[in-house]
Parts: sequence; C-alpha cells; structure tokens
Amino acid sequence: MKLGNTEIKGKAVLAPMAGVTDRAFRELCMGFGAAYCTSEMVSAKGLIMSDRKTAALLEISEAERPMALQLFGYEPDIMAEAAKIAAEHSPAAIDINMGCPAPKIAGNHSGSALMKDPALCGRIVEAVVKAVGLPVTVKIRKGWDEGSVNAVEVAKICEAAGASMIAVHGRTREQMYAPPADWEIIAAVKNAVSIPVIGNGDIYSAKDAMNMMEQTGCDLVMVGRGALGNPWIFREINSQYDLERPVSPPGIFERMTVMNRHIEKLCQYKGENVGMREARKHTAWYMRGIKGAAKLRVMCGELRQLSDMRELTKQALISSQELPEGTVTC
Repeated sequence: MKLGNTEIKGKAVLAPMAGVTDRAFRELCMGFGAAYCTSEMVSAKGLIMSDRKTAALLEISEAERPMALQLFGYEPDIMAEAAKIAAEHSPAAIDINMGCPAPKIAGNHSGSALMKDPALCGRIVEAVVKAVGLPVTVKIRKGWDEGSVNAVEVAKICEAAGASMIAVHGRTREQMYAPPADWEIIAAVKNAVSIPVIGNGDIYSAKDAMNMMEQTGCDLVMVGRGALGNPWIFREINSQYDLERPVSPPGIFERMTVMNRHIEKLCQYKGENVGMREARKHTAWYMRGIKGAAKLRVMCGELRQLSDMRELTKQALISSQELPEGTVTC
C-alpha cells in the first residue's frame, strides 16, 4: 500500500512506545522486516519551546525509513506549528497521538483524553494537514471507557478532516493494556472509513497477525509489546505471506547475538551510562522462555557496563543447555 508518496512493503509495522522504541530498537525491527515505524511521542509544546531533548526525538536515520514522527498535544495551533518543525526532518508522515493512556499525558488533555472530544480531534487533524505537505495519520483507542466507545465516530471525523491513515488500538483508555483487545472495533472502523486502517492489540505471533487481518480486514497490523525482546516477529509475519521464504524461530545463539547488537547500538546512540540502564529492561525481555529466566533477569537488573553483557550471554547459553559449563564466549 502507499501512504502519500511512500510505499509500505509488508504487513506489520512497529508501534510507538515511549521509552522503548528508540532509534536502536526501531533500526533493529526495521532490519527484521517491519514495514514502517513511528517515533516515540514528541511533545508539541516542547518543540515550540525549542527543548533540546524533545528535538532530539525527531532525528531519523536511513535505516528507520519509512518512519512517521508522532506528536502529542491538544491545541490545534500549537500542534500545527510543531508539525512544521517535525516536517523539516522529512518523515513519511506526521502522526497524531490520540491513544496514549498514561496519566501524565491523558491527564493533561492529550493522548487518549482527546477521545472525549471528537470535534477537537477533527480540528487538530485539520490544522496539521493544512500546516504540512505530508500525510497526516492518527492513532486512536476504542474510546475513553466502555460507556463512551466512539472509535468509529472519531475515525470518521479524522478522515473528513484530512487524515490519510488511522491506527486503532482495541482497548479503551480505562482498560489500559490488561483485557484482551477488541478486534471487532477495528473491523467497525475499517468498515466506516475509506482510508487505510492499522489494527493494534494482542499481536504476539504471525498467527495472531493473520487472524487479525482476516477478522478485521485491516490493511496493516501494528506490533507493540509482542516485539519486545522479539524483533524477529516481523520476519515471521512477513514469511506467512511469502511462501518461498519460510523462516524458523530464532535459536538461542541468534537471540543472544541480536540482543548484544541491540545493546551495543543503544550505548552507541545514548552513551554507555544511559544505554546500560535502559538495557536492563530490554535484556530481561530477551530472556523470556529461556530455562532459568528468573535468575537471568536478576543479572539483567544488575547490568552496569557493556562488558557485563559477556557474562549475561554466557549464563543464558549455559541455562539453555546450548553452551557447556566452563566454555568461554568471545
């Protein structure tokens, strides 16, 4: 499918997750076949105020393209001005966050709180569309709570305001991430609009992705938590649609090799002190399913420097019985 002048090749895209889907992780997932990715959410006000840390979130490497830059805020004029700044980095699209459930975002009238005011959603999209010569996309939720399920209404308003694509997370803000995602609301949105729709929620395997596409008719699936410690999920999803290139799940050696490459990139981009603090959560995700994972996760929480990765890798291989005790890894 095409988004503006950008061709999106593949069926699965990487979801934006604050504090997780940074440059290192986006590059990794794109390398394993993610068709498209979106930046961590960027504060529109922060951009307007020339906050250096906020502006750094706009950087896009060639390995991440095609990529959208996601903004959050609730004032149409400020969102429009921020979009102009973001557009200078030549993203594939400007994405508007209307789905973040975090209290510090929703409590400040942004993210999923916008679902409570569909008319404001439309004004924001219209202002951003007029401000930039790029496709404008939107990420929404099922609604604010079960008493106000309005994803279809919001999607139709955003489409009328000029949105080029909509991603739908099948939970309300009140539900956060706990109950199973409602794929029926994704199907309802797909049936209500003529622009492409991305389905989001509970994609942990290639089978999940295929089931969602079959049940909802969505154009793409968005993978979030299912990609944590598992960037191979994009390769596996793509292989379901390419019978000439079947793939097998990664073995422990590949998993550890990729984990180390990921953390090295993290330290390269953020420095070793910051990178290794953030590596603790990522390495813990890579340990899922390995024999002795509880003990290994303790080691993950104690990582201090890049050289600590050697011992963690060694113990993971020993625990999985793919490396004899006493073997030295390089």
